[in-house]
Amino acid sequence: MGDYQFLKMKDAITCINQRVNLIAAIADLTPPHRTKGTDYICKLKIIDESHESRIPVHVFAQQLDDLPLLASAGDIIHLSRVKMEIHEGEVYAVFNKKYSSFALYDGKDGENFHPYKVSLRFHAREHDEKIIAGLREWLASSEVIDEPDFLLLREISHMGCVNLACKVLHTCKTTNDEWMVFLWDGTDAPPISINKRLEDEMHKPLPLHFEPLPSSRDVLSTFPTAGTVLRVRLDVDCITYALQFLKIGQWVKLFRVSCKVHEGLWYGVFTSASKIRDMPNDDIIILERQSNYDRRSIRKLDRMPYWSFPWPSKLTEVNCKGAPFVTLMDLLTCQKVAKKFRCVIRVVAAIPWQVEDFCSPRGIYRVRFTLEDPTARIHAYAYAQDGEKFFNASSTDALRRKLIQLLGVPLSSDGREMVGGDRNPPWVQCCLKFHSVQKRCWICDTKLLD
Repeated sequence: MGDYQFLKMKDAITCINQRVNLIAAIADLTPPHRTKGTDYICKLKIIDESHESRIPVHVFAQQLDDLPLLASAGDIIHLSRVKMEIHEGEVYAVFNKKYSSFALYDGKDGENFHPYKVSLRFHAREHDEKIIAGLREWLASSEVIDEPDFLLLREISHMGCVNLACKVLHTCKTTNDEWMVFLWDGTDAPPISINKRLEDEMHKPLPLHFEPLPSSRDVLSTFPTAGTVLRVRLDVDCITYALQFLKIGQWVKLFRVSCKVHEGLWYGVFTSASKIRDMPNDDIIILERQSNYDRRSIRKLDRMPYWSFPWPSKLTEVNCKGAPFVTLMDLLTCQKVAKKFRCVIRVVAAIPWQVEDFCSPRGIYRVRFTLEDPTARIHAYAYAQDGEKFFNASSTDALRRKLIQLLGVPLSSDGREMVGGDRNPPWVQCCLKFHSVQKRCWICDTKLLD
């Protein structure tokens, strides 16, 4: 067919073994991967107003950057000299790197007719704009492009695949030679029950973070101090593709991210089935999530964990009215040498775990607790006089009872500890003294009640 003639989809599917030119909307895109040879391939599904079905397009390129990696579903692609083929009754188009070309256009912007990405050998034609404008008008009125639901991090309720819309805070290569991305949307991921016995903490303590080594303070200081930062590991075959989109400071939509739990910490895995799309700065999702976080930053009580509302349990009593209400991430990034903070946290582990061992032979309290909130997990010490105040002159039996409550140990109907049950510690208030140079934290001005 002539270089200047564009076919509608209903006509193109009849041109088997012929090269055709198409302008259509992209309804779906699978992540690119290597072929059995040296090329990369990605598969699109395109649609226009003339045909109800979505037609697959197989695009081959020598370099990953040469593929049509679109910014958003519903964007428009200009395809020149693609060959229509049929296999087992399915018609599809094949983009040949030697003679085919493409251009990508925004599917919503009615004023801009400049492509945001083009391939070699692409040449724009005068009548392209008219076709693109018609497609945009049809897309706006037809709602043929399905926009899936994007969960907030606080809405993750189970392990499995989810769609997320998040801001990229950081990417890094870990000591295990894996790539990890840190994502945030301003909300608090739900707390996880701890499936670990108290006595296991001595030999196999709960990790403070999902990554093999903790992030530096310089990195943490760039993170928002409220809201969960979700660590997402990139599968090996997705790294090159994913890192093209995961630019620090940008918001992205992620599809089919596998959410999992490790030692009570949420994390994600970006697999070959996952996808990424850029988000324009004026996307309503970004505006809503940033606005919610801005309001949360202003009001002190809104910095409490979402899951502790309307108020934390009465298991503790604090006497630090002058201390600011903060998250554990605020504490970790504090630059002052020694300062007191007021936090709402869960106590998920203790060393030693038997109350008879809380004091040294000299009668000095020395207990290390593991605390967490939606932003971080840290160690904090109940030591000496602060420890005495915290444990509140309790007898051994009373202290054991308090510790069981604090650590969320499940009880049977007759009040006995259930061996092997998941622990669900309550949210409690706590006053913490943090030394930024020593990087140590102590519980202070807090009493443990019965």
